[in-house]
Amino acid sequence: MRAPIGDFDTATPAPDCLEELTAPVADAVRDWQGTVPADRILYVDTDPRWADTAVFVEHYGRDLLERSANCVVVAGKRAGETRLAACVVLSTTRADVNGVVRRQLGARKASFAPMETATGDSGMEYGGITPLGLPAGWPVLVDAAVADLPYVLVGSGRRRGKLLVPGKALAELPGAVVLEDLGIA
Repeated sequence: MRAPIGDFDTATPAPDCLEELTAPVADAVRDWQGTVPADRILYVDTDPRWADTAVFVEHYGRDLLERSANCVVVAGKRAGETRLAACVVLSTTRADVNGVVRRQLGARKASFAPMETATGDSGMEYGGITPLGLPAGWPVLVDAAVADLPYVLVGSGRRRGKLLVPGKALAELPGAVVLEDLGIA
């Protein structure tokens, strides 16, 4: 099947290629309950050598610069307790960790989670963390600009491969909260 965005050789409905995904992402696709059918979540094979955004868009399509999102894990701290959350923002922006995220989590301090925590707690590879399949209880903060896209490119849980997901589906993930201005220039 042809991908709705980017220049990929093929796009495969994620339910048809669960073996390409990490266990938590495959489970999320298998157990999908959103109003967007699971077969509209597409997997595209990509070369991990081209994971850097600038190189990636040169190879897979310049239109992806405005249609790609990063998923970062943040840690909010208050009264000695740490709460993890995911932020999904356009790749042309960065998450407003010390403003919007900190306030949303009710934290005194917020910062990016250490790599070992992000990968260990999510069960995903560094550079491939995706909002699908994150641990129950993690808030998934989605920038409104991401939720408004017909399709957005996000990680697949691995460095190899990406998912093309309707923005509406990201807004419906368990624990999802759509926020204006989560991503800032």
